[in-house]
Amino acid sequence: MPPTDRSVAAVHRGNPRLGPGLVLMALDLVGLLIAAYLSAVELRGDVPVCGPLAGCETVALSPYSRIGGVPVAVFGVVLSLTLLLLAAGWIRTGWLTLLGAHYGLSLVGVVFELYFTYIEVVVIGAVCVWCASYGLSLVARFGVALWVWVHREAYAGAG
Repeated sequence: MPPTDRSVAAVHRGNPRLGPGLVLMALDLVGLLIAAYLSAVELRGDVPVCGPLAGCETVALSPYSRIGGVPVAVFGVVLSLTLLLLAAGWIRTGWLTLLGAHYGLSLVGVVFELYFTYIEVVVIGAVCVWCASYGLSLVARFGVALWVWVHREAYAGAG
């Protein structure tokens, strides 16, 4: 069946931001799901399931797992939800301010992730696979946002 005006192909032709924007949104959603899981577990007073890998329990029970009594993962939920909304807004409007905010906030997230990884490896002596996965999603989000930002003129078309 040939594409109709409502098909993804037709929308993509009319909105050059759709492809990279959906990649950003998918990575933001992955981060949001990981952070939501960790937040729910910690707010229940439990520890995340790490499977055959060790470390999640040690990290979750450390004093570094909370900032001002709030689980670090809750901040990850707020960051990921904010990034998801910024990506969706950029796809829809093309406003470079939204793309720049996504880029900047994901950079801030990467800096914090480097700090938390240092704390896990050097101070705590354990690595949480969920935390590391969230960190990888942040690095990927930053990488995509950086690439799009550098090539932003190509995504300034209609849509």
